[in-house]
This record gives sequence, C-alpha cells and structure tokens, in this order.
Amino acid sequence: MVMMDGSLDAEKIAAYFKGKSILVTGATGFLGKILVEKILRVQPDVRKIYLLVRAIDAESAKQRVEAEVTDAELFCLLREKHGKGGFELFVDEKIVPLAGDVIFENMGLDAPMLEELAKEVDIIVNGAATTNFYERYDVALDVNVMGVRYLCQFAKKCANLKMLLHVSTAFAAGDREGLIMEKPFKKGETLKEGTYLDIDVELHLVGDVKKELLQDGVGSGDHDKTERKAMKELGLQRSRHFGWSNTYVFTKAMGEMLLGQLHGAIPVVILRPSIITSIFRDPVPGWMQGTRTIDTIIIGYAKQNLSCFLADLELTMDVIPGDMVANAMMAAMVAHSGEEGAEVMYHTTSSLRNPAPYGVLYESGRRHFYENPRLGKDGRVIPTKEMHFFKTIASFHLYMLVKYKLPLEILHLVNLLLCGLFSQLYEDLNRKYKFVVHLVDVYGPFAFFRGCFDDMNLERLRLTMAATSPEEDLFNFDPKTIDWNEYFYKIHIPGILKYVLK
Repeated sequence: MVMMDGSLDAEKIAAYFKGKSILVTGATGFLGKILVEKILRVQPDVRKIYLLVRAIDAESAKQRVEAEVTDAELFCLLREKHGKGGFELFVDEKIVPLAGDVIFENMGLDAPMLEELAKEVDIIVNGAATTNFYERYDVALDVNVMGVRYLCQFAKKCANLKMLLHVSTAFAAGDREGLIMEKPFKKGETLKEGTYLDIDVELHLVGDVKKELLQDGVGSGDHDKTERKAMKELGLQRSRHFGWSNTYVFTKAMGEMLLGQLHGAIPVVILRPSIITSIFRDPVPGWMQGTRTIDTIIIGYAKQNLSCFLADLELTMDVIPGDMVANAMMAAMVAHSGEEGAEVMYHTTSSLRNPAPYGVLYESGRRHFYENPRLGKDGRVIPTKEMHFFKTIASFHLYMLVKYKLPLEILHLVNLLLCGLFSQLYEDLNRKYKFVVHLVDVYGPFAFFRGCFDDMNLERLRLTMAATSPEEDLFNFDPKTIDWNEYFYKIHIPGILKYVLK
C-alpha cells in the first residue's frame, strides 16, 4: 500500500534533495549514472553524493568515477551549464568517490570513513548488482544477496537515514503467466511448491562445494577453470530447483527477501524495473550503455550477421526507458522518506499500461535500415535481409538439429574415417554449437516471458504528481506517454547505433 501525505510535483521532488547526502552503489552502471546526473541537474544544492566503486584506493576510485561516470556524454547539460572548469569544480564539490565493495562487511571502508558516512548519509540507493544470467553462484550471492545484508547493517548505524531504496528486477517474480502483483517475497518463499528457501543453507552449500573441489586435488590452473564451471552450473541448478530460470533473477529475489527480513524500522522502497532501455527525454534522448537482450535483433540487423532470432513477435517485451526509472526512483524516495518501518514495492514496467510487442521493435528496425542503409568497410551498402523468428524453443532446437547438428555428426564420422584429420575443426564447431544451445537454455524462458506486471502502486504514486506546469514532465514516469513506434525508430535504434555499435 502506498502511503503519502499530500501531492508531489517537480518543485517538491527537486527541493527534497537540497542539503541531502546520498550514498549510491552501482553508480558506474547505466541506471546509476542516470540517477546521479539527474539529482545534480535538478538540485545543484544537494549536499554530497557518495559513490561506492570497486577500486584499490581513493585516487583509483576518483579516476574510475571520472572515466566511467562524469566523463559520459550523459552529463552534457551540466557541462554546458557550468562550463568545463566550472563543471569539474562542481563535481569535485558534490561527488565523493569511495573505494570499496558491497561484498565486504562495512563495504570495505575504513573506520573513519564509515563513521563520517553514518553521520552524514540521509538516503541509500543500492543499485549494485551482477546481472549475468549465468553468473557464478558464489559471485551472485556475494553481490546480490550479501551486499544487501551488509548495506542493511550499515544503514542501521546511520543517525539521519530517511530512506533505503533497493533496485531489483521485475523478473525476480519468476516466469509466471498472467498478472504479477507488486508483492514482496516472504521469508523462505519460492516459486516451486514443496520447497523452502533458506539463504544461509545456500551460502553454506557454496562453501561445501568449493571444499570438495579443493579436496579433489586438481592443479591450480585447472582448479580455477573447474571451480568456475562448477559454480556457474550450481547457480542454474539451485535456481531451477526453487522455480527460477537463471542465477541472476534467483539471487535478486533472495536479496529482496533478505531486505524484507533485515530492514527493521528503516523505510525501504524496492524498485523492480523491467528491461531498461535508452533515455526517452532527458538529458540525451537515445543515450545508453551496454546491450539488452532485445537489442540483439537490432545489432544483428545492423551487422546482417544474424539470420534468425528466438522470439514471438506477438508477445510483449516489457521495456521502460532509463530516465523514467530514475524519475520513479526520485519520486518514491520523496514519497516514503521517513516512513518508519515501511516496505513498498514498485514495478517500473510498461506491459499493463502500454504494452510493446516484439513486432514493434522488429518493424521499427526494418524501417530504419531500409531508410538508412548501413555501409560496409568498402563503402558499399549492406543489403538488409529479412530475419526468421522461432516462436518456440522446440522449433529452434529442430532447426539447429537439421542445419548444424546433423552436418556435425557427418563431419565427426568423416573425421574418424580419416584418422582425426578434421579433429580441430569438429571440436571448434561442436563447441560453438553447444554454446548456442546453452544460450537458448539460459535465455529462452526470458524471450518467451508471458507475464504482465501490475503497477497499481506506481500508478497511485503517479496520481499524486500534480501536473500544474510544463515542468512536471521533468519527473515523468508514465509509459502511456510513449509512442513505441516513434521511440524505437527515432530514439532507441539510433541510440544503439551511436553508443553501442561505435
């Protein structure tokens, strides 16, 4: 239940951050950068923004923040406003890089810095995460679960803390069909009947598996490789045992669960975005970082090296632009600041209010590349070919069997008859085949997701946003304001070409 007093508007949201000190984890990531830039732009009188980044010392942390955060084109409006020298002075005054990591108790910070933070920090934003679907189980538990535990421990030491906002993912809810509610996980809750999730048991299991691998006495180089493979496979195995499809969403669900158990009187907002795409409006339409699964269609089209793709063009791909997610984060922080013991969840999603089918992205891509053909290195136009889509995993496996597996088996037989003449070729092709099949196994459920995310809590928050002036668009997070055809054609696809396919 969303509980707020009065209404919100752009002025109130911006004013809230005046004089506040904010600790942000995951600031080198796509969403973290957008949030930091937005706060600095709408509220230059924010007190401090502490950015926790992985680095060996303070100087390295400063260099990393400059290279990976403030040097980004995303900060162009702030640079224009302050001028080159003025921008650097402004950033030095407002941003405090911290060399540390959420996987360590006290975030790896020394006692004096920890004491200063505990006195200063008003808001904690936890955006740190490993988002690899096939991550090592030990690594995913460290970042997505233990990171939450250590942040909660620190939050309870903060004298003036008004809010802890945790960024999760809508897909932590699992591969469900139908309407998925904005509902936090209860302790031990799983997606498979008859199972109970004990986080401590999972942590001990990882330790036990690592000990067994050490006792097997594999050489150091081989041991690292064997351990890496074992940890990745263990992550998938445990995820599926409890009903999740991959290690990323499973451990993010665990993080939510742990936060619910540990936060106590601290006001908590859990934000669950769906697939976060390029910026819709400000500061730079189309700006993005990294590649989303859905962008494979566009990148494949651009390079003309992808003849087929796993997707049902009639299914909805739940996407939301990064600036809308950051706007929702800021509005939610203001709405629930100081609400003792609150735990509120928001789905920042589009599938209920303004669904976008895969077909819209594909048709926008076709339109773009027919009207703006790509040129090869020789200056010639790269012909745009149609792409084939597989609507089921079974049809894809049949295609792979006929087109690749059977020829591979023939090659294997010829190789045996010729005393291993084609051994290297067979092994290379077989490895690539297995890799593709593995990718489909991991990402397939995601491609055919049939759920629809309820966003009633977020809609209530939207309704408190009093639209009294044109400036209210400054914190727009309503997906109904997006024309998906225009967004993909004019903003997102040009953004991929400019910022991803440099």
